[in-house]
Amino acid sequence: MRGISPKKLWRSGAVAALVLTLAGCAGLLGQGAPLSKPVARPAPDSVQKPHVAQPTSIKSAMLRQYLAQVYQAQSSQGLLRQDGGGADTPYTADMLARNFEQIAFFNEYDSDFTGRGGASPLRRWAGPVRMTLVFGEGIAASQRQSVSNDVTRYARRLARATGHPIATADAPNFLVIVASEDDRDAALSQAAARIPGISDTSLAALRNMRKDTYCAVAAYATGPDPNTYTAAVAVIRAENPDLLLLSCIHEELAQGLGLANDSPTARPSIFNDDDEFALLTTHDELLLKMLYDPRLHPGMSAREAEPITRIIARELTGAAL
Repeated sequence: MRGISPKKLWRSGAVAALVLTLAGCAGLLGQGAPLSKPVARPAPDSVQKPHVAQPTSIKSAMLRQYLAQVYQAQSSQGLLRQDGGGADTPYTADMLARNFEQIAFFNEYDSDFTGRGGASPLRRWAGPVRMTLVFGEGIAASQRQSVSNDVTRYARRLARATGHPIATADAPNFLVIVASEDDRDAALSQAAARIPGISDTSLAALRNMRKDTYCAVAAYATGPDPNTYTAAVAVIRAENPDLLLLSCIHEELAQGLGLANDSPTARPSIFNDDDEFALLTTHDELLLKMLYDPRLHPGMSAREAEPITRIIARELTGAAL
C-alpha cells in the first residue's frame, strides 16, 4: 500500500502527553527423607505458585496473526533496522537541533488519540523515574522473563543517555503494561490503583486501542508544575512478534520521558513514522541527552530553547560553535 506510512497504517498511537492538574509446586519437598527427620513444609499461604498463562481468545489469536503479517511486510521492505544507522544516515548539528525541536516541542496526538497534537512547551521528569512491569494474566512465564530483562537493560541505557535516574523499581511511577487483548483492561485497572494521580477515567484512551495501534504511552503531570512529569503508563500489546514488542519498549519508554512527537525528517531515528529503525539509535540518544541538559528546563518554548539547543547540538556532534 504505497503512499501510506507503515506507522500510520500499523502503529498509529505513539504517545499522548497528558498534562493533568488533578491533584513451583512444593508438594514434593521431603520425598525420601527419613521418617525420624521430616522436612518442614511451608504453610499454604506462603507457597508461591507458578504462573499459569490463561487461554487465548479468538480475538487475541487473530490479532497475533495480523501483527505477524505486519512484521513480515515491514521486514520485506527493509524496515525495522537494528543497526542504529551508519554511513547512509548522516546528520549535522543543525539537523539534530531541528529534529529535537520537532520531537520535544510538539505532541503527536491529542489526549484521547483521536487527532493530531499541537505545539507544546518542553516537558520532562524532575524526580527519579521508577519503572515496573505489569503483565496480563495470559502472558507466559518465559515471555515475562524475557521482557523483564529487556526493560531492565533498556532502563539502564536511558539513564546513561539522559544522565537522569531511571531504573526498574518496586515502587513505580512509570508502569509498563504488557498485556493481550483479553487482559489489558484488568492490567490498566492495576495501574490506576498503583500510581497516585492516575484515575481509571484518565486511562480510557489506553483501554480502547485500535487494532492498528500496537503500543502507546501516556505521561502525566499531577504536581504543581504542569510541564513536569510525575507518572506514566505504557501499554504494549503482547500479541506483537518479538522484534515489534522490543521496538515498542524502545519507543514508548523513551517518549514517556518527554520526546512526545515523531518527525518525518528525523533519521536515523525511532521517532519517525516510517519505522525504518526498530530500536533506539545513537541519534536518539543525543536527543535524550539534549532533553535532560540542565541548560533547558520544563516549560520552555521552542523559541526560548532554540539558541541553547543549537549550542548543545554542536557540542554533541563536535561541530564548531
